[in-house]
Amino acid sequence: MNKANDKSESQKKTYHHGDLRQVLITEAANIIREEGEDALSMRKLATRAGVSRTAPYHHFEDKQGLLCAIAEEGFRRFDALFDQQAAFDDLANHLQRQLGGYVNFAVENSEYYDLMFSSRIWKSSTISASLKERAYSSFRLYTETITALCENVELPAGVTPLRISQLSWSTFHGMSRLVVDGIYLDKTAVDAMMDTVIKLLVPQAGQ
Repeated sequence: MNKANDKSESQKKTYHHGDLRQVLITEAANIIREEGEDALSMRKLATRAGVSRTAPYHHFEDKQGLLCAIAEEGFRRFDALFDQQAAFDDLANHLQRQLGGYVNFAVENSEYYDLMFSSRIWKSSTISASLKERAYSSFRLYTETITALCENVELPAGVTPLRISQLSWSTFHGMSRLVVDGIYLDKTAVDAMMDTVIKLLVPQAGQ
């Protein structure tokens, strides 16, 4: 009788999740945040989600596929964070908000952020096509916004909206890594760095 009840309970956990794939991604990200990427395994994930050991393999071919899915979810969350920042600001104000939001996102979502830009994933021959598309789409969206904002800005000779997009994104990423890795912890210094970055990227902001 007890065995029957256990089996019934197991079935409830397995089949009443709703979107099991999303549950697995979220639980996997939680494991990484709490214990680190090396602690994540498909077996531990199944136990954590309350499903059979084979259930995760119905959604992800292996751990690499799961890590790509987590990174893809990170870009989705990243885009959702900034999709309300329409091109109604001036360039300096937009970059200021984007930089602050970017650093905060990296710090508060490090379990996603680390995988979004993981060299081990991006240099792998098994990186998923959907992750590539999501990541490239994210940068395209950012570049389109910067391009629209540059229409009312007199750029130095030879400087294009694409180069501003590339330079600003790279700068945001570099600052975020320094904060996430614990190298820069003084919030006052970080805020001052942010202000300086914007003045360098958009000289008009310092006038």
